[in-house]
Amino acid sequence: MAGRVSISLLNSLVRGNVIFRNKKCLRKSVVLISRCHARSLSSSSSSSISAAQPDLSSHLAGKTYADLYELSVRDPETFWGSIAKERLAWTKLFAQVTDCDLSSGEINWFLGGQLNVSVNCLDVHVAKDPNRVALIWEKDEPGTEKRITYRELLEMTCRLANTLKSYGVQKGERVAIYMPVSPMAVAAMLACARIGAVHTVVFAGFSSEALAGRIQDAQCKFVITCNQGVRGGRIFDLKSTVDKAVKSCPSVRHVFVAKRTNNSVPMGKLDISLDEVMVGQSPVCAPEPMDSEEMLFMLYTSGSTGKPKGIVHTQAGYLLYASLTHQYVFDYTPGDVFGCVADIGWITGHSYVVYGPLCNGATSVLFESTPVYPNPGRYWETVQRLRINQFYGAPTAIRLLLKDEENWVKKYDRSSLKTLASVGEPINHEAWEWFHNVVGDGRCPLVDTWWQTETGGVCIAPLPAEPGAEIRPAMAMRPFFGIQPALFGEKGQIITGNDVSGALCISQPWPGMARTIFGDHQRFVDAYFKPYQGQYFTGDGAYRTEDGYYQITGRMDDVINISGHRLGTAEIEDALDEHPDVPETAVIGIPHEIKGEVPFAFVVLKESATENQRAVVEDLRHLVATKIAKYAVPDHFLVVKRLPKTRSGKIMRRILRKVAMQDTSNLGDVSTLDDPSVVTEIIEAHKRYRSHAAKK
Repeated sequence: MAGRVSISLLNSLVRGNVIFRNKKCLRKSVVLISRCHARSLSSSSSSSISAAQPDLSSHLAGKTYADLYELSVRDPETFWGSIAKERLAWTKLFAQVTDCDLSSGEINWFLGGQLNVSVNCLDVHVAKDPNRVALIWEKDEPGTEKRITYRELLEMTCRLANTLKSYGVQKGERVAIYMPVSPMAVAAMLACARIGAVHTVVFAGFSSEALAGRIQDAQCKFVITCNQGVRGGRIFDLKSTVDKAVKSCPSVRHVFVAKRTNNSVPMGKLDISLDEVMVGQSPVCAPEPMDSEEMLFMLYTSGSTGKPKGIVHTQAGYLLYASLTHQYVFDYTPGDVFGCVADIGWITGHSYVVYGPLCNGATSVLFESTPVYPNPGRYWETVQRLRINQFYGAPTAIRLLLKDEENWVKKYDRSSLKTLASVGEPINHEAWEWFHNVVGDGRCPLVDTWWQTETGGVCIAPLPAEPGAEIRPAMAMRPFFGIQPALFGEKGQIITGNDVSGALCISQPWPGMARTIFGDHQRFVDAYFKPYQGQYFTGDGAYRTEDGYYQITGRMDDVINISGHRLGTAEIEDALDEHPDVPETAVIGIPHEIKGEVPFAFVVLKESATENQRAVVEDLRHLVATKIAKYAVPDHFLVVKRLPKTRSGKIMRRILRKVAMQDTSNLGDVSTLDDPSVVTEIIEAHKRYRSHAAKK
């Protein structure tokens, strides 16, 4: 294939400056939505996309987003096959585009093809522009950022890959990575990809027990970690956590320890000083040709049974989908500085800090710190200093920051920003408006992205879209290419038409989707493909508007049935969050002997409103009754100082449900909480609430 690239119907989606094996075939990228700018119509109305028509080839003259989307779902083989041939650098071109059967969870893309992911993320860019900046490491202390070029990252990756090989790491073996956000962590991921090892990154805030469980399940023989981590002005030990974990992991042969700080840590017989060994290794490492469907990485996500699931992603399909979504969902253009502030321990970090941006030759920001260190202006000071063009963050961080004065945002120059984006959960209206109008000055498109660890990349988002298309506040809106959403009712029937709600499924496979749960394919089938036969079941509910756009309403297990009325907790939370004194809420359902279930609201107030709780609660009752209906008004309002969150910002509703039902004797694993002491605070607040209610 390398020397001969077909002129296909899909030239507009070919990545710019791709170098194939013979290094002769270069093609200039065409941006589908180029330089999108949002125009704020009013504080409560939608924005619109203003963009020039894509500069298409003669074969694509007049082709629109609608045409391309229609082709992607009608003829996925032509669509994805054409893009994959021209966008990725192959060692051996694939013979078959796809062979999938959703009913059995069998998913295969680009069969017969071989490539190496690290080559696509590094070598192709080094061959053309070796001094282009690949990573900007935004360290914990502001103003101490470090830039890493593509050449430097390739050499670091090769030295690390050679180190792994010299200590016996072989193709197909699993390597656990327990590291903070850093260039060495990225190099560790890419080094595994280069030699065909399978990485499983574990968030470097998980407990030793959580780490051990993942190492055991993945049967990892090797662990890569750091001596310590630095975050929010604090130093925390990582090596000691790994030491505790590997005591119960007999499969582990070696622990590679990199230095993040200059502090020494105890080293045992399994331990290898990574920095010292890498110095003596060659900066050149031949890449291992990998079949398209061989494992690239595993990433553990929460399971309904309490046992984490090792979600498996493979080589070509995942990389292609991460690359394509990175370019078109966020309106990335060559030369942009892409700022995704997620940790590499989550799928967002995998797809939009590492693989998507690097495959596209972007400059990707590695954010080591917190949104409020050393003050609530940290994000926006970083935007000013690094001239970030796309900013991708979580609604929970935005809600945290909107409690503070707007001056923390406005004192910094944010004119470099082109696109704002949110990830992790549906963004509520107040946070969306603040993010759009205060951070983005009402001029940047704000894209609310919906996707999951299992989907590999963004599936529903406002972009890409036609020039002039609207962006509605707090709505994911449009399916990405190849994504065909479907809504299903309680009896398993497909729900047609618009202005309807149901269980959100995706009707046909796409290249980025997960392939299995490691060691338990039946669990994979049961969780995702059995609930609605022949469909990928997302576990989320959605509303399809009168115009055919999609609004995510929350997890299906977060749907409350109140006297026969099904209501998503996210909808109630959205109404509550509109109150100016309420930055954050969490609503769960509890049993009621007459109504079946009733909502229970946990409410965080701004400090200025804590003296006026009763009036605020009355306002909240009125808000829900007005915005939704009287039946949706929570029976209980418990004011708390903060909510129980994981280190990634996810609210642990399971704990809130147990507190509300007075079942606190067995709260389960709370090791993933950012601060477990919050549980005691909430339990005590609930006791006072019950005591007060009993006296009435």
